[in-house]
Amino acid sequence: MTDVYEQVDFVTGQPYPMWARARAECPVMRTEGGDVDPRPTYYVSRHDDVERVLRDQATFSSSINAEVIGRYMGDLILAMDGHAHKQYRGLVSHAFRASSLARWERDLVGPIIDRLLDDIAPLGRADLVRTVTSKYPVQIICGIVGVPIADHEQFVRWAEEINTGPLHPERGMAASRAMRAYLEPIVEARRRQPTEDLLSDLATAEIDGERLSDEKLYGFLRLLIPAGAETTFRVMGNALVALLTHPAELERVRADRDLLGAVIEETLRWETSVTMVSRIATTDTEIAGCPIPAGSPVGVITGSANRDERRYAEPDAWRLDRPGQTHLAFGWGPHLCLGMHLARLELRTGLNAVLDRLPGLRLDPDAPPPVIQGLAFRGPDALPVRFDPS
Repeated sequence: MTDVYEQVDFVTGQPYPMWARARAECPVMRTEGGDVDPRPTYYVSRHDDVERVLRDQATFSSSINAEVIGRYMGDLILAMDGHAHKQYRGLVSHAFRASSLARWERDLVGPIIDRLLDDIAPLGRADLVRTVTSKYPVQIICGIVGVPIADHEQFVRWAEEINTGPLHPERGMAASRAMRAYLEPIVEARRRQPTEDLLSDLATAEIDGERLSDEKLYGFLRLLIPAGAETTFRVMGNALVALLTHPAELERVRADRDLLGAVIEETLRWETSVTMVSRIATTDTEIAGCPIPAGSPVGVITGSANRDERRYAEPDAWRLDRPGQTHLAFGWGPHLCLGMHLARLELRTGLNAVLDRLPGLRLDPDAPPPVIQGLAFRGPDALPVRFDPS
């Protein structure tokens, strides 16, 4: 299935038919090496196999992330396993605990979504991607980290260029250097005079009696800001597409906001924003009967796992009343997404506010219908809507 895999465009592709064929015929796809990595890569498509790989960090290490995205982000927690990973994860975990989330909801999440909706509520029409979803999560993560919210659009550009660095190396490296140059004076200021933000915690943190090296500190920041920006903004767009293309369900949710939890979880399963993660085999092993030589990159396709027919009935459909089942949108195992509770909070608060502030919300009949697209990152590029001005 190598040829089929390579024909899916990174930005506009629709990979689900290919992944469905893989689950049925060839659950571990082997592709030949390319420009980014000359080694053959093995892509895992079925739910149970994906979950097994994500749980087993001894056999399937995250260290490959240092070779690929680490070139652009620096020293990464994503590339660590075992004790080191646990130590560094602990440095930022407190920022995403329940007590911290309550503060972020009051001080950042609610005020930010309200300001964004203030700008469009009187207009009666808008592109929700351009005016809301692309701005909302990145402003929140900027506030949590402690960098100026006013510069959020620059962080969005850097995030996209760093995340796609393996495809466009020069652009990715330029964005990485520019982001560090921007952050350096802020980091130095926090080292001299810490404040109540995550950047201050990182700038003054110690592990085994030593402060974080600059490479690890800036690696954290290059990861946290893009991760907090890119992923949630795409999922929020996907959830809005799901609701707007299911008008009867939209009315149900408008009348009963307790259904928002189901909207969020079903959207995360149906159209997660990041469809795959990377691992590397530390020893000769096998997946679904397919031999995997030591040193082989393994692409773990969580997007495919979330539509596995063996686990979900009618997996390609967005169903509000789907019986509750776990999904792999936030990964699994030791590297389960640290920001998943923040993401859920942002989605619930944001969707609630959109329904409250934009009465009569509907797709714009004069615009093309929205399209969720992409291979590794999925979301709509535009979401034109109409609503009753308020």
